[in-house]
Amino acid sequence: MKQVLQTLIVLFTFSISSLSAQTYNSYYNSVVTDVSSSNILADLITFENFGLKDVGSTAISNAQNWITTRYQDLGYTDIVEQPFSYGGNTTNNIIITKTGSVYPNTFLIIDAHYDTINGTGTNDNGSGTVLMMELARLLKNVNTEYSIKFIHFSGEEDGLIGSNYYVNNTVIPDNLDISLVLNIDEVGGVNGLINNIIVCENDQDNTPSANNAASAASTTIMANCFGLYSNLATEISYAYASDYVPFQNNGEIITGLYEKNETPYAHTSSDTLANMDVNYLFEVTKGALGAALEFAVGINSLDVTTFSKDSTISFYPNPSSGKFNIKLNENIVENFELIVLDILGKEVYKSKINNQIETIDLSFLNKGVYLASLKNDKARITKKLVIQ
Repeated sequence: MKQVLQTLIVLFTFSISSLSAQTYNSYYNSVVTDVSSSNILADLITFENFGLKDVGSTAISNAQNWITTRYQDLGYTDIVEQPFSYGGNTTNNIIITKTGSVYPNTFLIIDAHYDTINGTGTNDNGSGTVLMMELARLLKNVNTEYSIKFIHFSGEEDGLIGSNYYVNNTVIPDNLDISLVLNIDEVGGVNGLINNIIVCENDQDNTPSANNAASAASTTIMANCFGLYSNLATEISYAYASDYVPFQNNGEIITGLYEKNETPYAHTSSDTLANMDVNYLFEVTKGALGAALEFAVGINSLDVTTFSKDSTISFYPNPSSGKFNIKLNENIVENFELIVLDILGKEVYKSKINNQIETIDLSFLNKGVYLASLKNDKARITKKLVIQ
């Protein structure tokens, strides 16, 4: 949807030397290497062949059915088609939920719109649509700590109608706990140009401004992930005029992806596969998948040590007045993180564990039962802690 002068954009270039914030994860990379360029190409052809997908058309209904069927075929069962009406026509947002294993009620939202204007919209936004379906394919059987909602919005081209509807009729009334919104819009590149940079968008709006710092931090994480899992360089710009805006207005933390070489064909009959760079979209998909794994916290279930022997790690005294000792009885100290949750699943404490024996002070918490999770990318243990 977005068409503005590039001279208005504030850009910062990231180099490989700036990757210290994230660490290369071999498991994440093993998932990323399964991104299929042939899947992406085939889906772009299908999306284009539906034709002009404006609201009320047979084409957008066909695209909706195709998207829904794809998720069903992938094995997703929590699929909701959310109808809304405007201009005398009814269309649907499509919401697919993958439940997290540690924080099932906290959601990473990945979204892209599937409606088009004045043409097939193969780049705007077939590119985001097929990217997201490829992410969903590869994340289906990955154990993630956080839940993920894949949302295909309609009505974006007519003024963010679908995303506004979702925020006002689901996010706000359900008090949805959203960790981050990742918006994907027009990421297909321009045929014939050198497409080697992806723009990562953060929140620089002043209304409200309280979510800006967290958005900037998340966007930096995403940019770093592109350096780790794709061949693309990154630039950072501001978020505008796409489906993350209603979330931003509601105070949510947002980030987004947008092509560096902005296509001149958006919103015309020439927004077709022939004018895109499919290899660029392939690389964008790889980076976006790496970022999604980082944000949702992917777990390599085949490589996790569950510590079935209680003697391996000790929390003592337990119960206590709030001060606990953590003892690692084997030489397994390597990038451990401790997260403590209350009985509602809310995170109340987080710290790094760097020594064989460490003391944590939780005496600031109320008396009660808490869940302590000690983990790194190779091992994890969860124990009940009692403060009395």
